[in-house]
Amino acid sequence: MISLYRPGTGILHRMPAGAKLAVLAASALVPSLLRPGIIGTLAVLVLVSSLYALGGLTLRALGEAWWRVRWLIAVLGGALWLFTSAADAVQNTGRVVALLLLAELVTRTTRMGDLLEVFRALVRPLRRFGVDPEAVALTLSLTIAMIPVIAGFATQVRDAQRARGVRLGPRAVLPLLVLTMKHADDVGDAMAARGIAA
Repeated sequence: MISLYRPGTGILHRMPAGAKLAVLAASALVPSLLRPGIIGTLAVLVLVSSLYALGGLTLRALGEAWWRVRWLIAVLGGALWLFTSAADAVQNTGRVVALLLLAELVTRTTRMGDLLEVFRALVRPLRRFGVDPEAVALTLSLTIAMIPVIAGFATQVRDAQRARGVRLGPRAVLPLLVLTMKHADDVGDAMAARGIAA
């Protein structure tokens, strides 16, 4: 699975891919500069969640997106709470979760071809320095598409370990790595079959 795109006619589906990527980039930078506080962070999470409805996605899709980041919230939020403060835990964890939710929303409402075209246009001026716009565009678009995919793999690993009664710990990284590498091989094989990569 290279893309999580779901066809639709909502506002976000009709919005240009470049504008969605600009919002995603701003969402990564602005909270770091402004530090909105606990209330502001919670407001951002509510706003991002409401965008799923605006994009014509179901409550189930929103619930699945939140469910995929539950361990990130628990581990990252818990560690920050323990070693820094509750305010830092909420703000920093909330910022990461909001960014992941937005990245998933972008991949669900934007065709991969449209993402590739935007990346290609952004990188094209660098061709004179020996940069291949096609390779860079493909790499960036696959990276964005992989964020929710890896989050889904992490959920599968955690659920499998809990079902077997295995104690959750650092060893969970190994099966996650295996799943991710297998997915990368499958994507590479699919691209090679279509003549996209050798």
